[in-house]
Amino acid sequence: MLKNSGGRNFEKNLVIFSFTIIPVLLILTFSYYPLLKMFQYSLHDWNGYSVNPKFVGLENYKTVLTNPNYFTVFKTSLYYFIATFFQLAIALLFATILSFKVKFANFWKGILFFPYLLNGVAIGFIFLYFYKGGGTFDTVLKAIGLGDQIHLWLGDRSINNISLAFTSIWRYTGFNFLVFLGAIQSINPEVYEAAEIDGANRWDEFRYIIMPSIRNIIFLNIILGVSGSLSVFDIPYIMTGGSNGTTTFVIQTIDTAFKYNKVGLASSMAIILLIIVIVVSLVQRLATQERKK
Repeated sequence: MLKNSGGRNFEKNLVIFSFTIIPVLLILTFSYYPLLKMFQYSLHDWNGYSVNPKFVGLENYKTVLTNPNYFTVFKTSLYYFIATFFQLAIALLFATILSFKVKFANFWKGILFFPYLLNGVAIGFIFLYFYKGGGTFDTVLKAIGLGDQIHLWLGDRSINNISLAFTSIWRYTGFNFLVFLGAIQSINPEVYEAAEIDGANRWDEFRYIIMPSIRNIIFLNIILGVSGSLSVFDIPYIMTGGSNGTTTFVIQTIDTAFKYNKVGLASSMAIILLIIVIVVSLVQRLATQERKK
């Protein structure tokens, strides 16, 4: 009996090991090893192809943090960060409305979530034609008598980042909407029934039931918005190529590596961005734990 028991335990452990070793190897090979190599590159002055890169220690990090040409591009992220709050407000509004009995609710849910399913490249080209001179947006403005308000939506430095941020809102509102809707629908319906018996209207239900119940989800979406605003890439890269004041930190990193052949410096920029995202994630986790207490 002991031998059979020992044999079964060995087979069980062997099966568990067999099923876990492949994912672990994949994570080590495609996540942690590249990260370690990137940190190694960040300590060298390397153009990406020379055999003997020059060791410079933390000089690349000093350059990124002190040279305004590299670090001040984070100012562009402010447009996307501010847009996050409009995005969350729109998503929360529609999630609240569609959590109640509404005609064609599934249709409106599909409409709201559909943009998130589209490829970033496709969205970039859609809005590229939307904003171009004489394009869809200009035509609509002329039709409603606002032709004098037409601008170079992607060429004018004063508004091009706002135009790109609006594109980001259109794309990602559906994701936040789905998260909010799931959280709201997880609230016990009996709570609403009790509130209605006490004479509560929809605004009271939103203020005293929905908001307190999903506050952690709201905070989580804000943190995700912060992380997303720091790592914006595809929309500005496709629509403007990062030109005319629309460069983000990620675009700057890629250009530094592949356009200017400064792989070591670009690696340090990537490490700095990773550290910022990790810090933001830790803050979110700590804050969420505090709220639960």
